[in-house]
This record gives sequence, structure tokens and C-alpha cells, in this order.
Amino acid sequence: MAATWRLALTFWVGGLWLLHFVVLPSLERFGLASLLVEDVARGLRPLLMGFAAFCAILQGALLHFARDVARPLRDSRGQLLLVCLVSVAAYFALRHWAPEIEYGLRFAYLVTAFAGALLVMRRAPGGHA
Repeated sequence: MAATWRLALTFWVGGLWLLHFVVLPSLERFGLASLLVEDVARGLRPLLMGFAAFCAILQGALLHFARDVARPLRDSRGQLLLVCLVSVAAYFALRHWAPEIEYGLRFAYLVTAFAGALLVMRRAPGGHA
């Protein structure tokens, strides 16, 4: 259970951080046109946010079935997973109804990434580390 938790966390949190802080800035620094970098971001951000939601639901199920957690929403890990799911829902709602609000989309993306980073610092359910 702890291995699945860590693996899912690595994929979605690492993917969010890697795209925003490594891939997109390096594409800009490499000299690609800014419109091309924006197109890459517009294509990859929704995919990563959807993947983050899937992994957060998987981790919520793992947290629910963990023996050391009586009530997942009273645990800080469950609360952070809920923050992730709410920010992903806000991202897709903004993307659907108000796609011109770029700052709102980036804010929801970064809230998800920072909540994931806080989850990385928590111990895995059923694990010792």
C-alpha cells in the first residue's frame, strides 16, 4: 500500500512540478517561439491535472482502506487530497466557462502542485517512513 501511495505521488506531483518549473522554462530558454510554448502548456496542463485528479482519487481510496487512518478527512493527507481535487475541479470549471482567465488557471494549477508537495512531506499510509 505504501509503495502504491509513493508511486502515484511521484508521478502526479513530479509531473506537475516538472512541467511548470523545468520543461516550459527550458523550452523558452531553448529559443522556441512563445506561442509554441503556450500551445505546449495548453495541451499538457489539462492532461496533467486530469492525471493528478485520478491519482488523488486513488490515494484517497488507499487512505480510506489504510488501517492506521480512522477518518480520512480528519487526517492532513486526506485534507490535502481534498484540496487537490477541489483545485482540479476549479481548473476544469475555469477552463470550460472562463478560459480567458489565465491567472485563475495557473493559480489552480499551482495550488494543486503545492498541495502535492505538502503531501510528499507526509508519511505514506501503512508505511513507516
